[in-house]
Amino acid sequence: MGKIIAVANQKGGVGKSTTVVNLAAFLGTRGKKVLCVDFDPQGNSTTGFGIKKRTVEITSYNVIIGKNRVQDAVIVTDFENVSVIPATETLAGAEMELINMENRVNRLKMQLLTVKNDYDYILIDCPPALGSLTINALVSADSIIVPMLAEFYALEGLSQLVNTIKIVKNNYNPSLDIEGILFTMFDGRLNVANEVVAEVEKYFPGKVFQTKIPRNVRISEAPSHGKPVMYYDKTSKGTDSYTLLGLELLGEPLELPQKKRRGIFTFKKERQ
Repeated sequence: MGKIIAVANQKGGVGKSTTVVNLAAFLGTRGKKVLCVDFDPQGNSTTGFGIKKRTVEITSYNVIIGKNRVQDAVIVTDFENVSVIPATETLAGAEMELINMENRVNRLKMQLLTVKNDYDYILIDCPPALGSLTINALVSADSIIVPMLAEFYALEGLSQLVNTIKIVKNNYNPSLDIEGILFTMFDGRLNVANEVVAEVEKYFPGKVFQTKIPRNVRISEAPSHGKPVMYYDKTSKGTDSYTLLGLELLGEPLELPQKKRRGIFTFKKERQ
């Protein structure tokens, strides 16, 4: 049975879609069958895989309101072992529609359970909010990856998200766990960045990914070409960083052949 991972943070611009796209691409190259569920009305994961939203007929909106089966919405991408359930702006309307629906927090879970055995990993790209869509994702998930910036304001947002996770665990999904907290757009030369990392590691021991995703031009450019960064520029620092993140998720040694670039990863301790 596959593992469902929600990639969530109510703050925007922290790299949720970028993480979903690039982590999925890496896992696919390692022979893992991956389904990405774009659950953000902005549809960035959809665009990141080169899918033209104007040509899409069945989306995650159709799935969550029960108009179509999840299998009907799956698009096989051009990238090895990666499929996508796309999203468009129509998904924004689901927040209001879910209010009056039965089992409104379980609707995504019920759909994904029908395909969970077909994939090794299902990655859910959550919207930048703690509304009904994100709650549906957390109820569905086995674990959660939290991308965040190494800034002090981000700590407040993390606290709010952790409270939401506790509510979901207590009421709907007792097995939900934090897979890892991922620092993105990271610059290890800044004292404040290292202070924030230390603070988060203090309160979430063993839950902070050793891999840190740096600011990288190639990561920023890749979506405009409709490709994950490893397909856009396999030699880039961005490719290296998401390769290391994927290895860490798989529990494999964090090694790049003849490459150990400063600022991408550290070896302070093993994640528990």
